[in-house]
Amino acid sequence: MSEIQTVSIAVASAGVFIAAIYYILQIRHQAKQRQTDMVMRLYATFGSTDFQKAYQKVANIEFENFADFRKKYVADIEVRAAIYSVVIFFEGIGVLIKRKLINMDLVDDLFTNPISQTWEKVAPIVKGMRELQKSPSVGEWFEYVYNGMKKQRQ
Repeated sequence: MSEIQTVSIAVASAGVFIAAIYYILQIRHQAKQRQTDMVMRLYATFGSTDFQKAYQKVANIEFENFADFRKKYVADIEVRAAIYSVVIFFEGIGVLIKRKLINMDLVDDLFTNPISQTWEKVAPIVKGMRELQKSPSVGEWFEYVYNGMKKQRQ
């Protein structure tokens, strides 16, 4: 009689253990699916016509330094809005990576060139705005993702 109870307890314990393992695997799978979904939504935003117009406007601005940028574009609301939109987009990606809501590898695979080229273009503007506004947090997460990708490639 005690052997049957022992076997019954062992089978029940094994069932609970298997269910726990299954649950853990399901949670990991769902987390990966959410990350992938989030990155693909970001990618869809990046590919949208409105974003691409802003992105191209930023890519085509020409300036020597922050003072030159301000002299040429201080009154150009479209250029300033385009820069703001693009920087905020990549800033959001940096926050998501920092909070471990998305994976740096996935972002690196999809956004390497846009992040690198854009940061290198707007870094003087962002750094100039930090000084002008006396706010070191301006663009910090965009710079974070840029530096993280650069470090990962080395």
